[in-house]
Amino acid sequence: MSDPERPRVTTSGIEVPPYREPTDALVAGAPEALGRPGEFPFTRGVHPTMYRGRLWTMRQYAGFGDAGETNRRFRALLEKGQTGLSVAFDLPTQMGYDPDHELSEGEVGKVGVSIATLDDLDRLFDGIPLDEVSVSMTINATASILLAFTVALAKRRGVDPSALRGTVQNDILKEYIARGTYRFPIRPAMRITTDVVAYCAESLPRWNPVSISGYHMREAGSTAAQEIAFTIANGCAYVESALAAGLDVDRFAGRLSFFFNAHNDFFEEIAKFRAARRLWARLMKDRFGAKDERSMKLRFHTQTAGSTLTAQQPDVNVVRVTMQALAAVLGGTQSLHTNSRDEALSLPTESSAILALRTQQVIAHESGVPNSVDPLGGSPFVEALTDELEERARAYLDKIDGMGGAVAAIERGYVQGEIHQAAYRHQRAVEAGETVVVGVNRFEVEEEAPPPFRIDDRLRETRRAEVDAVKRSRDEAAARGLLESLEAAARGTDNLMPILVEAVERGCTLGEICQTLERVHGRYEPATT
Repeated sequence: MSDPERPRVTTSGIEVPPYREPTDALVAGAPEALGRPGEFPFTRGVHPTMYRGRLWTMRQYAGFGDAGETNRRFRALLEKGQTGLSVAFDLPTQMGYDPDHELSEGEVGKVGVSIATLDDLDRLFDGIPLDEVSVSMTINATASILLAFTVALAKRRGVDPSALRGTVQNDILKEYIARGTYRFPIRPAMRITTDVVAYCAESLPRWNPVSISGYHMREAGSTAAQEIAFTIANGCAYVESALAAGLDVDRFAGRLSFFFNAHNDFFEEIAKFRAARRLWARLMKDRFGAKDERSMKLRFHTQTAGSTLTAQQPDVNVVRVTMQALAAVLGGTQSLHTNSRDEALSLPTESSAILALRTQQVIAHESGVPNSVDPLGGSPFVEALTDELEERARAYLDKIDGMGGAVAAIERGYVQGEIHQAAYRHQRAVEAGETVVVGVNRFEVEEEAPPPFRIDDRLRETRRAEVDAVKRSRDEAAARGLLESLEAAARGTDNLMPILVEAVERGCTLGEICQTLERVHGRYEPATT
């Protein structure tokens, strides 16, 4: 039986009172803590009319097998009303290995699409107009190379690269914290990330050069407060790196974007998005001296929480995803991916991916939620949560600043340690039954799992042949000369992006480029204890 006197807390340990008085609505101060939608500090949203003027971009993260298979999935989703593409890459592509590398064995096309050459990307976007569809790429260690492929493909098709719209994740710091798809040591990797920011500021005005990602830290077990703090700490590190490279803050900051998780604690998630927006706006104005309001706007993509999906009773995941997606919309997201019901079992089937898209469309067109801008603004409970989360995030930021910033804190293992402790506390609570997971530690039933979606292991041989064909058909002397020039540039200070674009145009592969850069920078080896 439920105990009404038992304390209730959010995932961040914030105590939830039974109710709040209306006078508690502005806990942090006067109305300037809220402002109006579209006005500093953007607590209530980055646009004055929000979804009344334009709905969020509906993306479904997709990628598996080879470029042709993924292209067919993209076309199916676009035909069903998806409004932007989000590309998942396999682990070899993420780590910078061609399909014929020994470390690629067993992984080609498994958790995303296999891309190693410009021809691969051409097949991936076959029939898809690059200047009309916004493209998001979840890629980090090799982000610069995938962006080079994209620019080269636009040129091949006669599209002005300046017309390209999209995002390359390019958030290398969170890889060392939570995800692990790194290749090079932290500081050289930061140089490459900064080269992308500078290149986009100069040549790709509609492209987001970094998607600063709290999502994966939340998947690793962070709390909502930690997700805000560690994401924004990484964002500050990227801003500082760009400033050190000589860029003016208002030249690039308006194209920085963010990527957050939409987790289960409904009101805390809504408050999290609002607190993150306000905290970033204040930091950009006060710490970095931004003058352009676009530099202060925290624009973000949201994905529902993969770590909350269960293999048990997978249909229940539809309910979880719906609640999480609604929290993202009420929190003011600019872009949204809804996970599919079967993702705890395997890659999603096409039918489950379409159902996940339909979830967004029902919220957008049937719920009435988009008709009001920040409809929960002024709620005593939501405003108090927003204030508390911002305060807790600031406390983490102060500690990280005291260590010398995000890079130093990651090198010391501080951020990783905080997340590990939070994940351990959560798992203990689940195992003790204090945190209920429907179908896992309560309300279990006996059931037979549906057959998973699988990728044929023979794909690797097909991909090896395709990459070999590219190497045989290219001008080998020109390709080798460009790889030598890339090595020389990496040892210097010139921006690497122009030579990367030229290299992929000449048939250099992703693996060859990464091997060249590794000769200069070495390979990252995580510290062991």
